[in-house]
Amino acid sequence: MLQAISNTSPLLYLYRIGLIDRLPEIFGEIWTPEAVKIELMVGDKSGYDVPNRSDFSLIRIINPKAQSSEWLSLDLGPGELAAMPLALENLHCIVLLDDMLARRTAHAAGLQVWGTLKVLLEMKAQGLVNRVEPYVNRLTDAGMWVSDVVKRRILVLAGE
Repeated sequence: MLQAISNTSPLLYLYRIGLIDRLPEIFGEIWTPEAVKIELMVGDKSGYDVPNRSDFSLIRIINPKAQSSEWLSLDLGPGELAAMPLALENLHCIVLLDDMLARRTAHAAGLQVWGTLKVLLEMKAQGLVNRVEPYVNRLTDAGMWVSDVVKRRILVLAGE
């Protein structure tokens, strides 16, 4: 079974559309660095709709052994700056990232990258959801920016 290392946004968006508890059906283990947990807790204290602490039971907190200093100059958040080095230390894992700069940086580093939309496609392929379109619409309602071009491409890939 696949293993994943997640940044904040995939966890946040999957929670907001009611699919966070389906992640273990795709990934045998889900790891996240402490920085991601902290970002979620700060969001909670600020009044944002984020997974509560009991939802963290799905996730194993593991920190990277080292920080990649060349990424510090990039406009990346603390979760991304910790998730990508952790993925470099565990190349068998898929890293879950939504931010375009983070995704490009991770791809350039040779990492396997999935975003929330790819997770939705995988859920459909495994029969965990019947259709992707309602969830893509819910993602945009939850604050994720999805262009019309990307939405059409996702729906074509999903056979919808």
